[in-house]
Amino acid sequence: MPLSPMDEFLAHQTPDTFDHVFTSDRNFYDRYYFNLHNCSDELFLIAGMGQYPNLGTADAFVAVSHGERQTVVRASKELNGDRMSTTVGPIGVEVIEGLRRLRVWCEPNEWGLCFDLVFEGTVAAIEEPRTFQRHPHGRIHMDTSRYSQVGSWSGVLEVAGRRYAVEPESWLGVRDHSWGVRGVGEPEPPGIRAKHAAQGIGFFHVWMPIQTPSGLVKLFAEEDMHGNRLVEEAVRVPLLTRSEEPEPLGSPRFHYQYRSGSREIESVAVDLEDASGKPLHIEATPLRTLYLAAGSGYIPQPDWAHGMYQGEQVVQGLEYDLSTSAERAKYGPLYETLSRYELSNGEVGYGLLENLCVGSYHPHGFGDPGAQAP
Repeated sequence: MPLSPMDEFLAHQTPDTFDHVFTSDRNFYDRYYFNLHNCSDELFLIAGMGQYPNLGTADAFVAVSHGERQTVVRASKELNGDRMSTTVGPIGVEVIEGLRRLRVWCEPNEWGLCFDLVFEGTVAAIEEPRTFQRHPHGRIHMDTSRYSQVGSWSGVLEVAGRRYAVEPESWLGVRDHSWGVRGVGEPEPPGIRAKHAAQGIGFFHVWMPIQTPSGLVKLFAEEDMHGNRLVEEAVRVPLLTRSEEPEPLGSPRFHYQYRSGSREIESVAVDLEDASGKPLHIEATPLRTLYLAAGSGYIPQPDWAHGMYQGEQVVQGLEYDLSTSAERAKYGPLYETLSRYELSNGEVGYGLLENLCVGSYHPHGFGDPGAQAP
């Protein structure tokens, strides 16, 4: 158990040094997520960085959807026990002020995607409901905590030969930090899981942080294949400049329209009520989708997945042509869709509509795992 700079802080929660975590589960992870847009359909950028202490690895990626292409820069390295190290190849994250300001960068590279940006939260970071799932045979499949925050960006961004001056008045986004147990690394032998998969599985997930002039409307839900809700969140979070408390918005009801022949979003409407019972209706219009299965590691591929060992250090760049529906169909089922939101209270907001619908999901008419929207 070698010492590392993190051990200097008064933050220990186990007798071990910080290079070890509370569980020996190979699937323990600790991860940053960021996205950025300019309130239009021009481009959508997502960056992430994760550490996997029990796999001995760390990785990071930046992906930007622009024009009819998606560009990805990704990197992986051996963690070597240093949990304070938040640079992987050309990509780095610096905490300037905890829960308020972070710097994210990608150094100039041969793939023409680089930036140096500072995120500043405009609302307080909000802790989400804990996610817990156990396989029927008893093993914990997911046990994660997450907090999220919307804010503004400042700095410079270069994409495909174009340089953007990123100003906080128009460049917005959301970030999150999650940690715990979920599937990472190289594939494991399925064992008894194959039996349960043959009996039918399905999962629906929506994560919708809506950034409005008055703050954040945060919606989150997960359901099993029959529509039984496993976790949910609906809350309005005021701007930091306001002396108000977060307001619960009840149980969100989602109304989906999918693109024909896929499970990608055409439109979504949501119905809610505030604490007094007053209804709030929200209409989402997709602007641009970024496909995380294309190179980021979020959807494991044979050559790259979160936590997969790539060697001492490796940096790669990839380009994807997403000009046709046939090409886009290769990169489901996790869709990161920048959307414009119209609220029945008169506000207009922007933000992510993260949609994942896998396996059988009967409420939306997907009776078997391969079913697509008509």
